[in-house]
Formats: sequence, structure tokens, C-alpha cells
Amino acid sequence: MSPEGRLHLRDEIRVVERNALSGIELVADAIDRTLRVIADRDFGMADMVIADDDRIDGRFLESHHEILTLMARQAPVATDLRLLAALLDVIRRIERMGDQCVNVCKIILAAPQPPEDDLGLSKRLLEMGRQARQLALDSAVAFQKRDAALAERLCELDDRIDQLNREVFQIAVALAGDPEAREWAMLMTGVARALERIGDNAVDIGEESAFVASGVYREFEDASHLVDSAG
Repeated sequence: MSPEGRLHLRDEIRVVERNALSGIELVADAIDRTLRVIADRDFGMADMVIADDDRIDGRFLESHHEILTLMARQAPVATDLRLLAALLDVIRRIERMGDQCVNVCKIILAAPQPPEDDLGLSKRLLEMGRQARQLALDSAVAFQKRDAALAERLCELDDRIDQLNREVFQIAVALAGDPEAREWAMLMTGVARALERIGDNAVDIGEESAFVASGVYREFEDASHLVDSAG
């Protein structure tokens, strides 16, 4: 490929990447509205989150098509190919984050009224959501800046989400002794699990960020250990 052709390819890749990562903004908005659903049992907002997931799905399909078309037309190699391959996984993770917001809203729609004293369970769910939102935004920054160090630090924030998830489960067990609170509490563990998965997907984007930056795929095994693997 001529130098001019390579410059043109890089320009096209930048546009594709920008469009793909913009899906995180849609996810952040969906999380914001999902938090309102949790806090206020706003069923109208829940319906909006569910309906608007089509926007996130549409962004995924659009980016998927752009990436595959660019790969087929330009046959990129080396670092360009690595970036585009990573973006294919990133957009899938973004789409799944949107799906988890939908899952939360569907659970809230089906759940009975919370108990008068929920032992702080709702507070923990809201904190999980706020942490997951920040983690999603930070993952996009790590990818955009090719910042492997920031990508690894995503695990620290995900640690907090995992701890909150465990606390929600423990509170749900405590509430299970109350027949009127039991069903709500058990359903809220599903909400916590969905929020926890948003964090997991953000960490997965961090893994792709480190891969693009270094050329070596490193699986973030847990919140503090990295295991190198061939890639």
C-alpha cells in the first residue's frame, strides 16, 4: 500500500473507531435512566430504556458493518488489523451493557413493592450502577488513548462493584425470612447481577485496550492479577 493509501486507511479507521466508541455515551445515558428506575420505580422510564435499546443495537450493527466493510475493502495488516479486530469485540461489549440495562428494567417492572426497610439494599444497587457507569466511560477513554495502565486500573473499580454485589446477596438472604420481602429481595439479586455484568464488560474493553496498546493479549483474571496469554 502506498503512503497515501495508508494515510487514507488510518483516517477511515479513526472515523470507524470514533463511531464505535460513541456507543458508550448511549450506554451511560441508559444507565442514568436505569438508576432512576431503581430509585423511583419509574415504570414509564423503564419502558423508555427498553425501547431505546434499539439505538444501542443500531449503533452496534452500524459499527459492525463499517468495520467488516473496511477490513474487506482495505485488507489491513499489523497494528491496523489488530485495532479493527479489537473494535469488533468492543462494540459487542457495549451492546451487552445496553442489554443489561434492559434486564434491570424488566426485573423492576415485574418486582413487587420493596419492603419499608430494605436494609440498605437499594442504596447498594444505586452505588453499583454509578460505579458501573464510570467504569464504562473509563474503559472507552482507555481504549481511545491506548492507555494500558488505565485499562488495568479498571479492575480496581470493578472490585468495588463485585463487593457491592456480594453485599446485596447477603442482604437478600437476611430479608428472605420476611415473606413479604422475600420475592423482592431475590429479584434484586438479579438486578445486582446485571449491574455487575456491566462492569465485567467494561473490564473486557480494558483488556482489548491493553491488547491494542501492547500487541499482547492479557486476560484480566481478577481485580488484581494479570495473566499473560498468547495472542
